[in-house]
Amino acid sequence: MKAGLRRRQRGGALLFGGLASVVGFLAFVEFTSGVLQGYYAPLLTDIARHLGVNDADVNWLEGSQLMLSALVVPMLSKLGDQVGHRKVLIWSTAVTLAASIALVVAPEFWVFLVAWAFQGFYVVWLPLEVALIYVRTAAREDAAAATSGPTAGPAALTRRAAAVLVGALEVGAIAGALAAGALVDTMDVQAVLVVPAVVVGLCLVAIILGVEETPGASLANFRRRDFDMAGLFWVTVALVLIMGSLFVLRGAGLAPDRPGFWLSALMLVTGALALVRFVRVEREHPDPLIDIRMFTDPALWPVFATAGLFGVSVLGAQAPLSTFARTDPEIYGYGLGTTGFQTSLIIGTYLIAMVAGAGLLPVASRWTSPRLALLFATLCVAVGFGLFLPFHDQIGQVVANMVVVGLGSGALVASLPAAAAAAAPREQTGVATGLTNSVKTVGGAVASCIFGLALATTAAAGIPGPEVLPEVAGAPDVGTAGSFSGYLTVWIVCSATALAAAVLLLFVPKKAFQ
Repeated sequence: MKAGLRRRQRGGALLFGGLASVVGFLAFVEFTSGVLQGYYAPLLTDIARHLGVNDADVNWLEGSQLMLSALVVPMLSKLGDQVGHRKVLIWSTAVTLAASIALVVAPEFWVFLVAWAFQGFYVVWLPLEVALIYVRTAAREDAAAATSGPTAGPAALTRRAAAVLVGALEVGAIAGALAAGALVDTMDVQAVLVVPAVVVGLCLVAIILGVEETPGASLANFRRRDFDMAGLFWVTVALVLIMGSLFVLRGAGLAPDRPGFWLSALMLVTGALALVRFVRVEREHPDPLIDIRMFTDPALWPVFATAGLFGVSVLGAQAPLSTFARTDPEIYGYGLGTTGFQTSLIIGTYLIAMVAGAGLLPVASRWTSPRLALLFATLCVAVGFGLFLPFHDQIGQVVANMVVVGLGSGALVASLPAAAAAAAPREQTGVATGLTNSVKTVGGAVASCIFGLALATTAAAGIPGPEVLPEVAGAPDVGTAGSFSGYLTVWIVCSATALAAAVLLLFVPKKAFQ
């Protein structure tokens, strides 16, 4: 009994002694990540006005950042294993800081778009932090003694540390959303954009001063011939061409008689061919950037497909929610006409609902079964977005819809990586978890671009759009909002993809829910 107590004490010292300061600094890093994820959402309409673009165009910001994120995570995670997680954490934070500063001074939309995309380097922070904590914990001289207890080994300590990091991220997201909403109502939007740059700067200082390098890591470990450079090249070409085709289509519209339409089609076909080449390269590489073979595994493909469909709503619908709330019904006949702070309260309520959904999932799983709990979660997302079709005229209606969506989304965010890890072979659990996140990100990126097209082109195509009231026809925001039929498209697509995800969950093997 005394020996067990000593083991628990040694295990606790690993986290709350030697690693306590590291986890504390990394918690601030994740708080910063949360701020970046929550801060800009209430500002999107103000950013559109500041840059002189329509509300529909801010969807391209989300799409470009998500697509870059899908490339950054596997590349930098693998690089961190070779040269050191702290080094890559510093590099990625420096890029994020430079991009955050560029957002403040960007004179045009395309410059802002590029900077916004590169700010997405922060998505690799959490994977690098978890890997760093695990390696440092396992490398401790007393880790071998600590592993004899089920709650004191490196894996258990890493889970405890990861819970602290995720908690800090959620707090940062809620704090960021509320702070931005309050500031934008009283300050110029360019001044409001300075805040994230300051926070990221402090984050970089925290990493440099408070985080030690992974034991044994060195730049000398990098072996270019072993790194999948060919895979990185082809997947980059494919995603740039596919995203670029949608961006060109944004300017050309759905009109075959315009040259941009055919250029967009050519880029899309070329991107598809590059994607085929990427698949072939990955199949032949001994250590591929993305293990394509896992997508043909009958136990895993339903999980990946579910994650991609879920990404459409959890990532792709964020910008439309913000811009719809800020649209003035006095001018357009729809929208909520909220202030920046009111919008942040809606977003904050949605984030709190996600936290609650993640927490309620284990309880629901015990009451029913893990599969039924996840089916119920996907149906919450489908019903929540479906409720937008008749109920969208009042703040209370939108908040109620988003609470339903948030409960389901939180449960799915918490459970899909675990389902992928359980369904995968034991030696590929980490890869399967990472691919689940990447597929979800790609789904959100493509959806963001498609939603941007829907909001921008439906009115031009003759589908009923905003109705400008005569008495306010000279208002400055007239003509800048997305079309109402475009918002209907967003809600319908999000609801339909959630229903499709529910169907796919029926094909996920039973072992994924054990």
